Amino acid sequence: MSSNRIAFISPSTRTMIEQLADLIAALRDELQQFGELLARLDQHHDRVLRRAADDLLQSVSDIQAQGVVLEAARRRRADRQSEVARKLFLADNAPLAELVPLLPENYRPLVGALAQENSELLIRVQQRSRQNYLLLARTLEMMQRFISTLLPGGGPPVAGETGGGPGRAVPAGPLIDLRTVPIGRPG
Repeated sequence: MSSNRIAFISPSTRTMIEQLADLIAALRDELQQFGELLARLDQHHDRVLRRAADDLLQSVSDIQAQGVVLEAARRRRADRQSEVARKLFLADNAPLAELVPLLPENYRPLVGALAQENSELLIRVQQRSRQNYLLLARTLEMMQRFISTLLPGGGPPVAGETGGGPGRAVPAGPLIDLRTVPIGRPG
């Protein structure tokens, strides 16, 4: 674009272009944060599979911290999206699918592609989160069954059979009453 042509762009058009640049930057940041969260979820998945119990709590903390960063990025993107929507005389909460066709033609492919990539990563994050949850639930269920074999009478698991509800609690005392065990040399 030549410098002469820039002089003819109206102030409202320049503002739209600036707002679009901000929206694009926010979409890119959101995409990066989704990618970071997915990487942390993948690491968590690997740690569960490797039974790296010592690393699991740190992994969960990392996931939660990245979730906070992602949420802030999503708020910034939503704010930029609302600004562009207002500029286009749409409702503040207009989805990107409504905005894209109304954008200047040379911005539509980029904004549409970024929105699509963010949507796809959101789905992958949801899938990996669900997989991790199910894997941990299965691990917990197996541990509950093991603990139930240690209880007198082989009672029910610590949580309900399906892992969803409370069952019999683990006794607070020792598993063996040492007062009833004879002390001394076997006879």
